[in-house]
Amino acid sequence: MSETIYQQAIKALAAAGHGSGRLEHPDGSARLDNPLCGDRISLTVRLEGDVIAAIAHETRACLLCRAAASLVALRAPGRSRAEMDDVAAALEAMLTAAAPPPPAWKELEAFVPVSSHPSRHGCVLLPFKALRAALESSG
Repeated sequence: MSETIYQQAIKALAAAGHGSGRLEHPDGSARLDNPLCGDRISLTVRLEGDVIAAIAHETRACLLCRAAASLVALRAPGRSRAEMDDVAAALEAMLTAAAPPPPAWKELEAFVPVSSHPSRHGCVLLPFKALRAALESSG
């Protein structure tokens, strides 16, 4: 595995573990697995209307997935479902088509080296997919 995908920013996000744990009385929750590598995330979300108020996650995963989960928990509160769908789509485009990250999410640039490792895309995308699933479960 190439060390170039493990930039210092990725290591710092994973170590920070923003949002680690579970929310009491969440509005939505989801548990997703990446069958290719064994990553697993359980994510809970609390909403105020259509806006994400809080996120927590329990992540048993590789460094890339833990970093992405930490970033989601740090940056998604205060954003709408539609905004997060746009961020997830932009991240996928960044990984697969060399698109730039959304201007408000410059931290995603740390994941650019992962674009040359297609087998690791799922690791980075899993927390974003878990958020979408948790939001969908909220009704």
